[in-house]
Amino acid sequence: MGVGGEAGGEDGMRRRGCSCTKDDFLPEESFKSMGNYVKALSETPHRFMDRLLTRSLDTAELHEIKARSNHEMKRNLTWWDLIWFGIGAVIGAGIFVLTGLQAKEVSGPAVVLSYVISGISAMLAVFCYTEFAVEIPVAGGSFAYLRVELGNFVAFIAAGNILLEYVIGGAAVARAWTSYFATLCNRHANDFRINVSSLPDDYGHLDPIAIVVITVICIITIISTKGSSRFNYIASIIHIAVIFFIIIAGFTKADTKNYTPFAPFGIRGIFKSSAVLFFAYLGFDAVATMAEETKNPARDIPIGLVGSMTITTAAYCLLAITLCLMQPYPQIDKDAPFSVAFQSVGMNWAKYIVAAGALKGMTTVLLVSAVGQARYLTHIARTHMMPPWLAQIHPKTGTPINATIVMLAATAIIAFFTELSILSNLLSISTLFIYTLVAAALLVRRYYVSGVTTPADRNKLIICTAFILGSSGITAAYWALSSENDWIAYAITVPIWFLATLALQVLVPQARTPKLWGVPLVPWFPSASIAINVFLLGSIDRASFVRFAVWTAILLIYYFLVGLHASYDTAKQYGENQAAEEYKKAEEGAVSATNYG
Repeated sequence: MGVGGEAGGEDGMRRRGCSCTKDDFLPEESFKSMGNYVKALSETPHRFMDRLLTRSLDTAELHEIKARSNHEMKRNLTWWDLIWFGIGAVIGAGIFVLTGLQAKEVSGPAVVLSYVISGISAMLAVFCYTEFAVEIPVAGGSFAYLRVELGNFVAFIAAGNILLEYVIGGAAVARAWTSYFATLCNRHANDFRINVSSLPDDYGHLDPIAIVVITVICIITIISTKGSSRFNYIASIIHIAVIFFIIIAGFTKADTKNYTPFAPFGIRGIFKSSAVLFFAYLGFDAVATMAEETKNPARDIPIGLVGSMTITTAAYCLLAITLCLMQPYPQIDKDAPFSVAFQSVGMNWAKYIVAAGALKGMTTVLLVSAVGQARYLTHIARTHMMPPWLAQIHPKTGTPINATIVMLAATAIIAFFTELSILSNLLSISTLFIYTLVAAALLVRRYYVSGVTTPADRNKLIICTAFILGSSGITAAYWALSSENDWIAYAITVPIWFLATLALQVLVPQARTPKLWGVPLVPWFPSASIAINVFLLGSIDRASFVRFAVWTAILLIYYFLVGLHASYDTAKQYGENQAAEEYKKAEEGAVSATNYG
């Protein structure tokens, strides 16, 4: 069963360790022969409807699904580890690179407001993630949460974008690492890159240093999660000290004249920057994937997630203010803004401290990202939506070695070719899309429980949620297509969102009360998270949406050719073998054995 395709007992499974056989990749019945595969393809409509309507159970994610990795991850993380993982995961390329780019070309000194808006959206998402992570402390993060509440198909589409988010995020940070390393060496970033004129400009500056950095990170994360944690918080403490230095030293060179004009690109520029700068808040979802390795999830996860996000938001706002007070926004350097800003005010020596601090920050971002993305892929592979070989946990290190190597290899390839500007916009789309789904899933979790919620209340929930999503989408579309002075549509869409949320609160009773930790002010916080996330999507450029659509199309092709049939067969196997053990049943409403005879 599970990763290796063996049906033996626990002792048999534990003898295996990490392997690499045909059954580790495609062990399911549909792939045993070409005839089986053709038969499976002919049943695609039926199988798709089954997977579309199937929701997993909390207990299945916590016990049966997790057991498919053959070996347990080690529970050795505390809230202290999670706070530093959160800080290490978030404060990196976003603040040290994108702040300069956005202040110079998109929002001006008002970039601080962009960080506030993005920070509010991120904090609302943190609340939603925290409730799920406390109640379902598994490595799958948002993938597991969506499987439980919105079903397998939605979870798979989200999973593909989660993986894209991590690969692109890691690639962006790795390229930014090269930029600050160049500053430390008194060189331009492209001096360390290989220029290939035959490739398009956005893909023609090859970055070998990014490959080296990612390789080192891969080795560290494979060896030990606890060791990665120790390395992370030591590096993060140094990083925080550098941030304090930037703020204090920067304010001594502040000139309030540089804050005029405050918003040269108008309110539209502020929101455009907010959408891109959401990239700067990425990483906290990686902390949620570490719930499976946390000693006391009910206490440690809320402290770790909310605490690290609060510290991060405050640091971002202070750093943005400092940068724009030190230098007029048109003169801000796009690649290494803080280092060049200190150079411009006569503190040339300070740029080396800034560059060293930035390198440490980006290193910890890469480290935590590598830990998180491997755990996402591990849990996705446990469901057989990806090859179960990727779900294997090494018996000695307690880490998902296969998933780590595969994800970081993909990250290295993207980092080698692609410019940061291309990466950041595409990354923000995937992230905002996933956070919107998690917020919607939380509404479903609170207001719908099978066998408890009446059909009338279920229908009210569907209608209210549809109006929340629809009004948010129309608001975002209008913002993207209209001129800055148009406002009449907002007078219609915003009240619709408000009334839909109010109706959900008043007309639909909550069907579930959180056992350990819950998001406050439900449904308002999750509904606001949906509205802000969708609105920010309206500020992202068209080309990024085209790339997002292409990636989603690739996911759908893979799903209908491979993932659907693998997960369907897996549901059949565990439904047949463990029907007598209700708490271990793999899927709610799993297909019965008679459907397969």
